[in-house]
Amino acid sequence: MVPALFFLVAAAAIPAGWKPVKDSKGLCQIAVPEEWTAGAENTGSAVFHDATVAIAVVTSQPGQTYRPLSDSMLRMMNIPKANLFENSATRIFYRDKTGRDANDPGSLSVMAPGKGCTCSSRVAFVSSVPDDTAKKIALSVGPVE
Repeated sequence: MVPALFFLVAAAAIPAGWKPVKDSKGLCQIAVPEEWTAGAENTGSAVFHDATVAIAVVTSQPGQTYRPLSDSMLRMMNIPKANLFENSATRIFYRDKTGRDANDPGSLSVMAPGKGCTCSSRVAFVSSVPDDTAKKIALSVGPVE
């Protein structure tokens, strides 16, 4: 019963009117707003205007068992506590800095359990893209139904 509930929760994370983007193996997906353009078939990516404005990517790691990050892994990845939003049995969610400008939000990364894999998403965007939109995209990662 619990696995079925997990997949219902993952499916509910896709906002109405958004379109799914599947990873190259067809195991994991994210959702992006209609105005985003999906990459070529099976690339697992989508852009807003072009990749210099915003890009969202979804990947899968077949056979990799999902686990929250250990304290030593968090230190090694140099993720400040203020940028770690969740590190639980159901999701890892953090912000990493990719831009040089102090006002550049950088990117968001999320990992979640999939069906026999770990699903990952990364959304890199400039400050003109609403933070809420980038978060919704990143958090929509999950297994393909």
